[in-house]
Amino acid sequence: MGKKLPPQEMKLYRQTDEVLHYMWDPIGVRGIAQARDEYSSYLPHVFSLLVGNKGPEKIAEYLDWVVEEKMGLTPNKEYSKEISEILVGLKEAIIDEGF
Repeated sequence: MGKKLPPQEMKLYRQTDEVLHYMWDPIGVRGIAQARDEYSSYLPHVFSLLVGNKGPEKIAEYLDWVVEEKMGLTPNKEYSKEISEILVGLKEAIIDEGF
């Protein structure tokens, strides 16, 4: 991450991490404590897409790219879209509406 984020952005960053680990979880490690940081390397880019207002389509494209190119799996495009919409909803609730 590199820089200190304002409180609302830090909250979004942490919740994005939770969504990636517990909901997106393309390799099925959500129940394994030792794998808690499995998706950490993708978090900064997903976060930057969110705060850059790139929209759910771009986030879903990135998630699909990660699954296919980095993990060697077949992406579930509908599920990636659903996850990206959840993330955008979080961003709107936390940053745009000030919660």
